[in-house]
This record gives sequence, C-alpha cells and structure tokens, in this order.
Amino acid sequence: MAGYNRVVLVGNLTRDPEYKQLTSGQSVCRLGLATNRQFKNRQSGQMVQEVCYIDIDVWGPQADSCHQYLQKGRSVLVEGRLKLDTWEDPSGQNRSKHSIVADRVVFLSSAGESADAEESEDVSRGSSERSSVRGATAAKPKQQAAMPAPESALEKELFDQIESIKKKNQTKAVQSGEVEFKDQPPFEDELPF
Repeated sequence: MAGYNRVVLVGNLTRDPEYKQLTSGQSVCRLGLATNRQFKNRQSGQMVQEVCYIDIDVWGPQADSCHQYLQKGRSVLVEGRLKLDTWEDPSGQNRSKHSIVADRVVFLSSAGESADAEESEDVSRGSSERSSVRGATAAKPKQQAAMPAPESALEKELFDQIESIKKKNQTKAVQSGEVEFKDQPPFEDELPF
C-alpha cells in the first residue's frame, strides 16, 4: 500500500541559510525553522508557548533563491516531505533525526517590513513567481475546509490573506475553465434506519 508523506510548516528561520554546491553541480541549502504553537493549559488555565525546531533541506534552483534572499528571522512557508536522517557519531553511537525535504518554499513578509503592499516570492520547483499581496503569502489549501477564527493579529492577517488567495485562485480556475465543486453537507433522508 502506498503511503502519503506531506508536511506544511510556517515559521521563522533560526539561522542564516547554509548553502553548499555539491561536486555533482547540484546545490543544497539547509534552513533551520522554528514553528510556534500556542495553547491554553486545561489544568492551569495558563497560555503555553510550544516551539518546535526543524531542519529543512532545499535543493536545486530553490536552494539558490533561498541562499540569496533569506536570512535569520525571516518568515517562510515550507511544503515538503518528512525524511529520517541516520548517522554514526564519533563515539560509534547510531543517531537519527527527522528533517524536511522542501518541494516548495514561500518567502513571507519579515517582521520589519510594512504590511501595506509588498512583494513575496514563491519559489517552486525552480520557477520564481512574484505576487503582490498585503503582508504574508500562504499556501492555497486544496480542501475548502472552514478555518477556526483567528485569535491574534498575526493569525487574523494570515487568515485574511489565505481567504484572499483562495478567491484569487478560484477566479483563475474559472478563467482557465476548471470546474469548482463546492463542499455541501451530506445528503440526509428521513428513513428510520
């Protein structure tokens, strides 16, 4: 049976990109990403901040763009797959950790940039596309699932931009002749069984 391995993360870079050109001519860029999760502890009622640190490997032309345009602290959206790295340390112990191999990297607005009108770059499979958006750019979800109400100003801004991108993509789909099916509740009948 085939598996499904897909990861989508939004976070901030913890360090400047580490860029290498391999002997084969292939370029690779390693990013350190920190993602935050905030939740309310049910027992204490306190808000808890949870941080997860992840290494991201970006290959090819995307690696070149990441090396050129990204720096520590920059917000990015990464789509890719989970990979298990294994190695033997100098003391002979087998070690392992998970990392992400990026298929797509979206450069989001950095903290110091204006939220009025700015550009963000979507680097996907080596092609650069520029789109003018307000604030940050987020990935278009394939499913039109209802999103929870935003709690913070950043969440509200991302929520608004996701909705804007959904509308823009729906317009593109209609113009290109694609059919858009709307999600509807399942059929319910009044049969007793």
